[in-house]
This record gives sequence, structure tokens and C-alpha cells, in this order.
Amino acid sequence: MGTDGGYDRLSALDESFLHLERAETPMHVGAIAVLEREPFFDASGRFRLEAVRGLVASRLQLIPRFRKRVMPVPFGQGRPIWVDHQGFDIADHVRLTALPAPGTRRQLLELAERLTVQVLDRAQPLWELWFVEGVDRGRHVGLIHKSHHTLTDGISGIDIATVLLDFSAEPTVLAPDGWVPAPPPDPSRLVIDSVREHLTRPAELAGAARRLAAGPRDALARTADLGRSIGSLVDGQVVAPPLSLNAPVGRGRRFETVKIPLEDAKTIREAFGCTVNDVILASVGGAVARLLGARDELHPELVLKVFCPVSVRDDDQRMQLGNRISAMLVPLPVGEPDPRARLDAIRASTADLKERRQAVGAAALIGLSEYAAPTLLGLAARAAHAQRFANLIVTNLPGPQVPLFCLGARMLEVYPIVPLSRNLTLNVAILSYCGQLHFGIIGDGASGRDLELLAGGIEDSFAELLGSASTERRAL
Repeated sequence: MGTDGGYDRLSALDESFLHLERAETPMHVGAIAVLEREPFFDASGRFRLEAVRGLVASRLQLIPRFRKRVMPVPFGQGRPIWVDHQGFDIADHVRLTALPAPGTRRQLLELAERLTVQVLDRAQPLWELWFVEGVDRGRHVGLIHKSHHTLTDGISGIDIATVLLDFSAEPTVLAPDGWVPAPPPDPSRLVIDSVREHLTRPAELAGAARRLAAGPRDALARTADLGRSIGSLVDGQVVAPPLSLNAPVGRGRRFETVKIPLEDAKTIREAFGCTVNDVILASVGGAVARLLGARDELHPELVLKVFCPVSVRDDDQRMQLGNRISAMLVPLPVGEPDPRARLDAIRASTADLKERRQAVGAAALIGLSEYAAPTLLGLAARAAHAQRFANLIVTNLPGPQVPLFCLGARMLEVYPIVPLSRNLTLNVAILSYCGQLHFGIIGDGASGRDLELLAGGIEDSFAELLGSASTERRAL
């Protein structure tokens, strides 16, 4: 985050998510969780909503931006800033609802589908927590979380969860920090400071170039290395193959979930000398092949382009909000019917992309956006939003492998939610938690009515690879 002019500014990447947002494409991330029931209810059987609100409110001093809103610069003359929300009320952000009987998982997902399509109010801090009574026929409590992508990426979202939740069944309510919202800056002063900051950016860029020129040999080596990284982004097929996966996204959403033992992925990894990410991509590839086969779009030579976000967050940037992400574009040979051959091809591709540091090249291109004029940045974000560079997004987030608790209730399952782009009708997000890979499958409401094929395909693909791994081990 920038603090130029004394303000806590959005980075160019964070701001881009504001430009991308439309009614059809809300730009928030989140999760659907299932927790134990009993600790949330008092002796009279009433949900302890005020206790939950008090617990969450006490933790906000550890993540101050959850009490801030976005303030735009007048006339679009600079990137927006974060300011304290004068009317902050925890009740606007921590809410309670209930499922009608019988309270099935499908009903919980349908509720999440309805909540997810609602754009967050930019006049408020950009997050919500919805507690849900009556899940699993009343045996559990649901939790649906929404945070705007401007506020958090996947890794910082996990950090936030570990702040709002506890690592033990004994809840910790922090003493009040005496927070009083600071007044926002005068709009005219903000315009002047933003223009001054914008005028200094070219000088900063030129200064960086001069410093590079001072060490020409190092500069040439670094430039060549960066060139190879960026070049790997555009190697081969620039535009993704035309499929039903790339279509205009409507206002509806469809969710499906899958849970796979993390140990199964590790067994496959060890048998074939790959990574857990490779195993996940191969399994998703097998599942997408089933989906496209049902849509009569599958053929043996079909290779998809998959957008895989990569965190570039250093250890000293943990617990900092905002986005520090890059990406890799991974070829996914869905037309390959042999699961082992598909995995081998993915392993070779990801190893090559890592060798050429594709994510570094993408991060460099994203970094250049810090020097772009706000109007141009908005136009560029919308243009990228409309292009067909990829067929789908697959993002894998490492979560805690120990239980988390809320008001003493253990979180049993948690499925991530990531936003759809304007012409990407399918995302697959994976979060590992307590020895399980939790797959959150997000599709467009109209074109994603057959997502249960994808969910079943992920389970079957893992079973196929696990069977191949067992055969491999017996052969050794």
C-alpha cells in the first residue's frame, strides 16, 4: 500500500478491482464455512449474536482497514485512499440469517449464491460475515464471508481468518483499543496532493532506470532474465481456445463443493515426483474434460489455458492487506484421456514455467501499472477483463492444518469463493484445512447448471490418480 502524501493509498492492482466491478461481476472473495452448533446458542436456545459481534469487533484493532472505507479522489485525479468510516457499526458487517427447513447443504450453497451476487456497498468498509442457523438439519452453523478483492487477496484472507478466529476453543476477547475515527482529508487538498504525487512518478521511474544504467552488466543480465520471464507469458497460443467456458457472465451464480483428503494428494505427489499443485491441476483437468465432453466440446488435441494466481507476498508482508499476487498461465491438456499422461504433461509445463520464472514476469508487468494514470489504468483493467487469455481460473491456497474456532465452535469445513471475470464462467478455488483439500467451484448461474459433473469429476480424477500411484508403488 502506498502512503504518498500522508494517505494510505490503494495500490494500482487493488484499484483495478474497483474498475473491474460491475453488477454482473462483483469483485469480492470469501468462503463458505461449516461450524459446530452448540457454542453459538445460549441456555434459551437463542443465537448469541451480540457475543459474536463483540468478539469480532474486539479483533478489528488488529486489522484496522476493516474499519475503513474507500474514498475516491475527486475527478479521478489519483488512486483512491482508505479513510476511517465515521459511522462504523459492527452490526452492519456481522449478520445472522437462517435456512428454512430442512436446512440442507444445497440450501446453504443457494444462500451463498444469492449473497455473493450482491455488490458490497462502497460507502462502508468492504466486508461482511453472515452466520447461518439451521445448517445440516440444525446440527451445524454456517458462515458466509465476503471481502472485496481491493481489501484482500487469498493469502492475506487466510491471515485475516486466523485473526478473527481462535486456535483454541477458549475465545479471546481483546480489551477495547479506544478507536475514534479520524476525519477524512479535505477533497481539494487530496486533489492537489494526488496530482503532485502523479507528477513525481515519471521521475521515480527515470531514477530507477538511471540506477540500472550505473551497473550496465548487472542491468543487462537482469533485463534478459526479466525478458525471458515475460516472454513465457506469451509463448505459444496467446488466445485461449474458444469454448463455452468463455461467455458473457450474468448476474447469477452456481456453487458446488468437493472435499478430498490432502494425504491422497501427497501420496500421488510422492509416487510421480510432482507437486500437490500439479496433482490438483491434473484432477481439475480430468473433471473439466468430463464437463466439456457432456457439452460436446472435447477433442483429443484440446489444451486449455489456466490462469493460476501466485502469491508474491514476502514473510514480512504477512498480515498486510491488499493484493500481492502474480500469475502463471498453465496449459492443461484436457483432451488427454490417460490421467498419468495428463499429470506428466502438467508437471513438465509447470517446471518449465517456474524455471523461466513466469510469475516474476507477470509481477513486473503488474508493477508497471503503479506508474499509469488513473484513467488509463481503469481502461486497461476493463480491457484485460474482456480478453480471452485463459479458459478458467484455478487457485490453490495453503490454509492452517490445525483447527480454528469461533466463540468456542470448531470450524469443520471451509470452501473458498473467488470472483468470476466478465468472460470466465468457471473458477475452481482450493483451500487446504485440517488435512483436507476443500474445493470451491464457482460458475455462472445460467451456464453452470451442470457443475455437479465437474464436482464428481474431481473426485473420480483423484481416485484414478490414487489408483495409478498405488500401482506405481507396487511396481517399485
